[in-house]
Amino acid sequence: MVRAVIFDLDGTLADTETLHFEAFAEVLRPLGIVLRHDDYFARLIGYNDRDCFAVVLAESGQDASDARVTTLVTEKAAIYQRAIAERDVVYPGAEKFVRACAQRFPLMVATGTLRAEAEMILGRARLRSLFLDIIAAEDVERGKPAPDSFVAALGRLGFHLRQRDPIQPSECMVIEDTTGGIESAHRAGMRVVAVAHNAAPRELSTADAVYESIAKIDLDEVLRKFAH
Repeated sequence: MVRAVIFDLDGTLADTETLHFEAFAEVLRPLGIVLRHDDYFARLIGYNDRDCFAVVLAESGQDASDARVTTLVTEKAAIYQRAIAERDVVYPGAEKFVRACAQRFPLMVATGTLRAEAEMILGRARLRSLFLDIIAAEDVERGKPAPDSFVAALGRLGFHLRQRDPIQPSECMVIEDTTGGIESAHRAGMRVVAVAHNAAPRELSTADAVYESIAKIDLDEVLRKFAH
């Protein structure tokens, strides 16, 4: 039985992964590091900003200290936030699906992006009020594929709802788009619907259900599947 829905943001609700890639590449270029599109989308797409920079710097033999990474995260955030400030980046069908879920369940966002960026995207799309809260990169020690963000989202749900019968991990349906996100949700004990916005459906086969896009998700079909 599903009692809550937790959404990833980048690549799931918002078509922003290319913008993230371009911002990372712009920051790394002066350091002599060429970030390749295929490499980013194959193995870095699920990381938060700090983890992505730390991995790339370490692999390039450069200083990957916390101070250096923090500086680069700040530079990247400024570039990325300029890119999304004046764009409608929400995927076709995402608003309709979120509103359909909101009529039946409490909603949360668990994202590896910064809170300011999540608020900007959801606010511009007029979707922010449909979510009880956002768990962003700043709210957890470890990014996906660690389960921290989904565990925190469930805890925040409990805080907001204050139910006598708390929602259990197995009663949460997660909407994700990456293998790292799927692993993260499963490690938190949750079930996952994957959308193949940035990967082939076969690459997301570890999810409990896979759809071509968020516009193609049949909510009633998924709920029937998860009821059994």
